[in-house]
Amino acid sequence: MPRRSHIAAVRTSRGVIGAYLTTNALFTLAASLIWGVNTLFLMGAGLDILQVMLVNTAFTVGQIIFEVPTGVVADTIGRKFSFLLGNLTLFVSTLLYVASAHFGWGFWAFVGASVIIGLGFTFQTGAVDAWLVDALEHTGYEGARERVFSWAGMLSGSTMLIGTLAGGFLGQIDLAWPYVVRAALLIGCFLAAALLMQDLGFAPRPLRLSRFGEETRTIFDAGVRYGWGNRVVRPLLLVSLVGGIFGMYGFYSWQRYALDLLGKEYIWVSGVLAAAAALASIIGNLMVSRIMRTGERRRKAWRVLAVCSALLAMFVAAIGVVGLFAKTPGVVPLLVASALWMGWGIVFGVVGPIRQAYLNEHVPSAQRATVLSLDAFFGDVGGAGGQPVLGWMAKTWSIPVSWLVGAVVMLLSVPLYRSAGGGEDAAEESEPAQQPR
Repeated sequence: MPRRSHIAAVRTSRGVIGAYLTTNALFTLAASLIWGVNTLFLMGAGLDILQVMLVNTAFTVGQIIFEVPTGVVADTIGRKFSFLLGNLTLFVSTLLYVASAHFGWGFWAFVGASVIIGLGFTFQTGAVDAWLVDALEHTGYEGARERVFSWAGMLSGSTMLIGTLAGGFLGQIDLAWPYVVRAALLIGCFLAAALLMQDLGFAPRPLRLSRFGEETRTIFDAGVRYGWGNRVVRPLLLVSLVGGIFGMYGFYSWQRYALDLLGKEYIWVSGVLAAAAALASIIGNLMVSRIMRTGERRRKAWRVLAVCSALLAMFVAAIGVVGLFAKTPGVVPLLVASALWMGWGIVFGVVGPIRQAYLNEHVPSAQRATVLSLDAFFGDVGGAGGQPVLGWMAKTWSIPVSWLVGAVVMLLSVPLYRSAGGGEDAAEESEPAQQPR
């Protein structure tokens, strides 16, 4: 296709959605290769379960440190530039991970590499979703945004299914291979984004190093005003905080927990279970439109999210109970816990697109990347606190106990979503015609 017609295609809503889905799929495929084996890789390098969670905490601390500064990059130079920079940073930091294990550099080397990985992800968080919403508005897209996010969720789930399965089987050969292949795929994602993405509906401006501090303060203030100062968005930020406490810990401790339930060190099983979660999330994504409905029958997003949050907590608690009452390891305890894990994945797949659309609906375009980064920041803070504490509980008592504690914490999301709904109702009554888009 000639370059001019290619650019014209990207400037349509269909082209924008295609670019978003393509880059999202490639990025998820690259990232997910290690998701099913990361804990096992670190423990194979000599770390215990608490040290693994501390390394993961370093990742979230890196995100906390860099979330706002990288949001400045996305809100000035551009969303595309931020995403490209994130891919390159993740490429380098992934290879550092492999080198740390190969040369036996130890715990602190993994901590340093994890901080850099956190930096790489902060260039991506918020920027891509902000790019999509701005571009859809620019091209006159009139469809429901959660539909696009659900498409992205299904495609991401599919690529995660492939990535986690591939990572599990590659890890069975050598635990370093998923990381090497991930680095190669990140380069492919970089090239696809460079070709397909354009900053539509957003006016980039130069960022001078001498004014970086001023830009950071300005954009942070805007994030506080349109994020924390918004009666709908503020509870959503706190939901991210609550979810972050258990989220990453739960995902990565599940790898060790599942093998403990089975009583066998079959690394490929971790890959299969991560892939099962991806498949479950696809099913959840497919249910979004049916659950939300359209027109006058459309359900309130906060009500759906509150119910789903309660269900997520129930599934996590049930998985913890299986470990407490399983007398001996074997296939049966693993199958029961895995079925509950699949149920959790389905509900999680429902929550993602609805929450994304709900948050974007209440944030102005100019501050969108910053507020989305602030949302990720709250999740990072929760993860930074939750992983070491829950990891300590797992080491001191057991992983099932830590999951039960995590389930209790997750229930806090229910009243927070109710609070967001109250803020939405108040805003509709006072300023029905001024909701930001």
